[in-house]
Amino acid sequence: MKNTFKKSHFPYLYPLGNIMMKIMKYIIILLIVISIISCGTGNKETNIFKVEYNGALKNMMQKGDISAKADLMVFENTEHFYAIGAFENLKGEIQIFDSKPFNTIVIDSTLTFDNSFNKKATLLVYTSVSKWKSINIPDSVVTYEQLESYIGQTAKENQIKIDEPFPFLLEGTPESLNWHVINWKDGDTEHSHEKHISSGPHGAINNRQVEMLGFYSDSHHAIFTHHTTNMHMHVKTVDNKIAGHVDGLTLGKGMILKLPDTK
Repeated sequence: MKNTFKKSHFPYLYPLGNIMMKIMKYIIILLIVISIISCGTGNKETNIFKVEYNGALKNMMQKGDISAKADLMVFENTEHFYAIGAFENLKGEIQIFDSKPFNTIVIDSTLTFDNSFNKKATLLVYTSVSKWKSINIPDSVVTYEQLESYIGQTAKENQIKIDEPFPFLLEGTPESLNWHVINWKDGDTEHSHEKHISSGPHGAINNRQVEMLGFYSDSHHAIFTHHTTNMHMHVKTVDNKIAGHVDGLTLGKGMILKLPDTK
């Protein structure tokens, strides 16, 4: 007997198939709409930059490892490059603003600028930022601790993910700023923050116009921030007479914070 299958034998199967196809169509349309709405949300926190680093403070302090971890020549042609750190063997400080080095070393007990990329770093924190957003710092923000809190909160308000490291700039005239340029003694294996400060030129800048570059992170203690702070900052005076690591800071009135513009 010939076994044949006709639509008329099972008429109820075909309406069911059509219904399922319509349901799948509506689900696909719904998913597309949700995706568009999600992408268009204007308050989404996002970082369009990436902070990277080579070396770690804990390896210097605990293991005495001050060998080269990065070659600055690699970044010589990188646009809008910002970096801070220390040279190999802790023989000077690294400050690079918008691809322009204002590095400082000590020659014959004299603070000297090295404006080249022709050196290596034992610690380097860096990123590339093409556009910054300027924000007036309230005059009520005066201390280092207040500044740290203000930067974290302001970054979040400007859609920067603060659970990832981010850079910032400070401009203006601080009331006072403590700085140093490290010039580590060859063969010394006992490291401390105090010895780092006193190893080379150091001092205070008072009521003098400066530019500062910093990196903020609450998850890189003893890597590129000290264990008591979320910030690592370097400074240069606008007249390019002094540049180095920031050890303490009291803000002046009318200072400006710059954060990466995420728009």
